[in-house]
Amino acid sequence: MTLPEAELAHYRPAVGIMLLNRDGCVFVGRRIDMPAGLAAWQMPQGGIDPGETPAQAALRELREEVGTDRAVILGETSGWHHYDLPPEIAGRMWKGRFRGQRQKWFAMRFTGGDRNIDLATEHPEFDAWEWVAPERLPDMIVPFKRALYHEVLAELRPFWAPPA
Repeated sequence: MTLPEAELAHYRPAVGIMLLNRDGCVFVGRRIDMPAGLAAWQMPQGGIDPGETPAQAALRELREEVGTDRAVILGETSGWHHYDLPPEIAGRMWKGRFRGQRQKWFAMRFTGGDRNIDLATEHPEFDAWEWVAPERLPDMIVPFKRALYHEVLAELRPFWAPPA
């Protein structure tokens, strides 16, 4: 769903990364900042810094969150996807400046081996990771991002689904 021009300022510009291994599985990380007993898994994502293109931001976020630069961009979403934060989270995220994120998503092929993934980055965001079948992603994500994940999976399907 496209945001009206007047709404764009309320959504943080960001990127998302669907990192695919050679078997067509997707990297997911378990967020480190979740309350005890609540596991939230997600694909890497993050904000776009001033002066950065979305592709540059995606490659930087991959290094910062997954600890690797061993990937090539296969493709990207044609437009931007967005999600709204629940009200109880929106006030404390990004100092309450945004109601959610609008994201450009990138499909990337991981060219390294599992040993090239290192979550012990300068500012860790994940405490565990695994490769999962893309179809499992919506069930692993927090509910407020589920619709976005369905949209991204549908649009990036040519990069992860086996040929019909």
